[in-house]
Amino acid sequence: MQEPTDSLEISVWRGDATGGGHIIYQVPRQPSQTILDVVTWIQREQDPQLAYRFSCRVGMCGSCAMMVNGIPRWTCRTHVQKVVQDNQLTIEPLRNLPVIKDLVCDMSEFFTKWKAAGGQFMPRKTRQDPVEPLLPDSPKRAAANAAIECINCAICYAACDVVTWNPGYLGPAALNRAWSLLNDERDSGQQARLEAIASDAGCHNCHSHANCTTYCPNELNPSASIAGLKRLAARAVFTGNL
Repeated sequence: MQEPTDSLEISVWRGDATGGGHIIYQVPRQPSQTILDVVTWIQREQDPQLAYRFSCRVGMCGSCAMMVNGIPRWTCRTHVQKVVQDNQLTIEPLRNLPVIKDLVCDMSEFFTKWKAAGGQFMPRKTRQDPVEPLLPDSPKRAAANAAIECINCAICYAACDVVTWNPGYLGPAALNRAWSLLNDERDSGQQARLEAIASDAGCHNCHSHANCTTYCPNELNPSASIAGLKRLAARAVFTGNL
């Protein structure tokens, strides 16, 4: 087992949309230290110009997501001792998203695709109608519930090789959301959503590498959701609905 030392060598990507590079920082090692603790120490003690994003610090919001040694992670829930290599760490902004500054990415593209996939719930009834019951043991409700806990942290988007190769691809988070709504019997936007996920930017681009599932901090399975979308799209073609 690697013996801990008194300090860590941290390589942090610094720059903006025009370019940048890595800067090395020496950071004191602490018990139960997280990657977010490391970034915060650098910003407070060594380089106040370092830009990064965080909010809750307890694994609820997902805003602190960064690349750590090449893997997308929530930095508030990633302990140094679990990922450090030879007392060294590399911290970079999320892959597949434009960089605003340093470790902060522009999420606009991510949410634009979420919207393009039909990510908004479209109710069939108004508040004047009786509340529609949901049967928790129905197959559709179970499928919707399995996909519904996404918090849009973009970990899966950063992990997706297909997004890297094809920037127009809607991505796993947007398609996972579409799957949850296509299984929601209260929703009225099904046809438009089906057309969106079956488009050139949709589910058939997925190569089933399953990086999205491997790295999802909430242990969701976007790969399974996308496989379900592929089945729905094929069925719609054969039944004349697409």
